[in-house]
Amino acid sequence: MRRTVVFAVAGASLALAALLTVAGAGETAGSLPNWQAFVLGIVQGATELLPISSSGHLILVPWLGDWTFLQENDAFNQTFDVALHLGTMLAVGAYFLADLVELARAWLRTLATRRIETGDEKVAWLIVVATIPAALLGFLFEDVIAEHLGEPWQIAILLAVFAIVLWLADRRPQSRRPADLTLVQGLGIGLAQSLALMPGVSRSGVTITAGRYLGLDRDSAARFSFLLLVPVVLGAVLYKGVTDVLLGDLPSGWQGPFLVGVLASLGSGLLAIEWLLGYVRRHTYDVFVVYRLVVAALILLVIATGARGAGF
Repeated sequence: MRRTVVFAVAGASLALAALLTVAGAGETAGSLPNWQAFVLGIVQGATELLPISSSGHLILVPWLGDWTFLQENDAFNQTFDVALHLGTMLAVGAYFLADLVELARAWLRTLATRRIETGDEKVAWLIVVATIPAALLGFLFEDVIAEHLGEPWQIAILLAVFAIVLWLADRRPQSRRPADLTLVQGLGIGLAQSLALMPGVSRSGVTITAGRYLGLDRDSAARFSFLLLVPVVLGAVLYKGVTDVLLGDLPSGWQGPFLVGVLASLGSGLLAIEWLLGYVRRHTYDVFVVYRLVVAALILLVIATGARGAGF
């Protein structure tokens, strides 16, 4: 996707989300305000695609702002979270459309020939294999994760621990591309991706870490991480769309916040992809290591001073 197109689409998405927010489109009393959905959409788009944990930030921002609606409406919160992920999936899909189409063709070709011969065919199967662990574990342990993980103090610890793991992995030589990986190594990246079900780990962060540990260059690790997002989020969007939206009973006034959140996430997600890919061609991932450590320290400081409770 050309840079000018990226900025045009991102700007249009963010502008439309802002206009809907100001107009109060679809907003009803007692539901999530559009302005909070707008802020969380921007946060989601940036933090999902940068290795700093979107799920952690989507908890920390309401915690710091004392926004209680999502905390008090857990079913709405989980579905809204998936809606925000839809925005980042659309960002990745738009940015890497040509790559995704070619990978889909390559995968279908292997089904017809029953052979894996080209680099694209290998990468397509790596994505399939790497998707399985996170999809399976997410389906089996969704309720356990929602009930026992995601407290601010836990997020702080995971941000710090996986910052150090990223720093160590990023010291590895840059000697490989995704097509050089084996399917077993792809499964390993998938198992690493499943760790991101814990808020504070970061899906992009842990998959980039796994890729760098296996010797992928920084650009390839980021690109492969972005491509892995599409099937996982698509599955979650379809599942939640059927169970919670079509068959469920969401509170009235959900349409406005959902639309605003998706548009804001799409816009900020496109900008995050464009910036990150340009940045890691010339730099290490150390800036994200430092950011994670600083945020972790600030969370613990806020808790220690009593400004906010350790739980949320």
